Amino acid sequence: MREVLVSARTIAVVGLSDKPDRDSYEVARYLQSKGYRIIPVNPMVREVLGEKSYASVAAIPSDIHIDIVDIFRKSDQVLPIVEEALTRGVDAIWMQLGVENPDGATAARARGLAVFENVCIMQQHRRLRIPPRSPPR
Repeated sequence: MREVLVSARTIAVVGLSDKPDRDSYEVARYLQSKGYRIIPVNPMVREVLGEKSYASVAAIPSDIHIDIVDIFRKSDQVLPIVEEALTRGVDAIWMQLGVENPDGATAARARGLAVFENVCIMQQHRRLRIPPRSPPR
């Protein structure tokens, strides 16, 4: 987990809300404050935290390398997201608290990805005391 968080630079947050009172917004804002580039994935919003939002992981331009796909969706909606992430060549799948999908996790692990289920990326980042990184250029 530490290695994934230390090496990552760009995190696509699926289900990122533009409402500051939502968990997804709080987590993304925290990660952005620690120097990660956040790519919002939500077809219902145009921009979140100063970044253009995309309708899906597949819609993110191919010149943007995604290290982690962080999922704030219902567990039964995870598999198609993982399939898009596998096509993109991401390094890790992160399913937030309350999100688990055995089929998605198995598919990702079979392709060599790190997979975390039912765990908050912000809480783990704090617990592991990972220092802030320089913002991406």
